[in-house]
Amino acid sequence: MELDDNLKQLMKELGTAINESLSDSEPIAQAISNIKGAGYDVFLVLEATIGFNKRDDEDDENGAADAEADSSRIQSGALELTIQDAKFLKSLKISLGDSDHKS
Repeated sequence: MELDDNLKQLMKELGTAINESLSDSEPIAQAISNIKGAGYDVFLVLEATIGFNKRDDEDDENGAADAEADSSRIQSGALELTIQDAKFLKSLKISLGDSDHKS
């Protein structure tokens, strides 16, 4: 899938914001300093999975009604997952039910 220039710029801004948040974090800086003080070199690699779905104009108009309907489904115990939801949960080692367990 090819991304338009606007989305690429928005993704770059998000990456920069995340990086700056981590760099400016006093607790992270203190933890790294403590590790260095204990005689270790530190490198930090974080992985983030960020998904994007293009909304249709119709989705925007019905957003409030959809949110209300989603809320009632969750309250009633009904939960609908997308394939991306299922993959994400599986990556976190969260089982989706008995069908995920092999005997």
